[in-house]
Amino acid sequence: MPDTVSAQPEARASKTLRDTWRALSLYEKFEQAVVLVLTGVIAVIILSALWNLILRVALSLILADVFDPTDPVVFQTVFGAIFTVIIALEFKRSILVVAERRFGVVQVRAVILIAMLAIVRKLIILDLSKTEPGIVLALAAAILALGAVYWLVREQDRRDREAGLVE
Repeated sequence: MPDTVSAQPEARASKTLRDTWRALSLYEKFEQAVVLVLTGVIAVIILSALWNLILRVALSLILADVFDPTDPVVFQTVFGAIFTVIIALEFKRSILVVAERRFGVVQVRAVILIAMLAIVRKLIILDLSKTEPGIVLALAAAILALGAVYWLVREQDRRDREAGLVE
């Protein structure tokens, strides 16, 4: 009896998924297929980046005994790799939002956050002693501009929610 009860929610979910799929237009089905393929590709990239990070840290700790987190080069390398994984995870999550049909297109807010993460990653791995001041200024201006755009988008979303235009 417990097997039948536990199977019922799965059967209902499967039926709802089939009904939702049938209701999609041809282009929406194509969009969903592309999103699923992209999700798979990004998952492989995330696993590869994570594996590379684990190997790099493990080999540095065990074999070379040169892993000194206080060394700026080691810090920049390791945290640059960590941010790469985080950026890929955030990118995958923004695509999954589309796959779940919560929104028709990738949200601007998610793209802005991913861009901000990428710039922060660049600032972490940057060797400031060898970087021209113009580059640092450009990265700072980009972060400032992205922050302003993020704030504007968030404010517009808040106003739309208050007006009852979106859920």
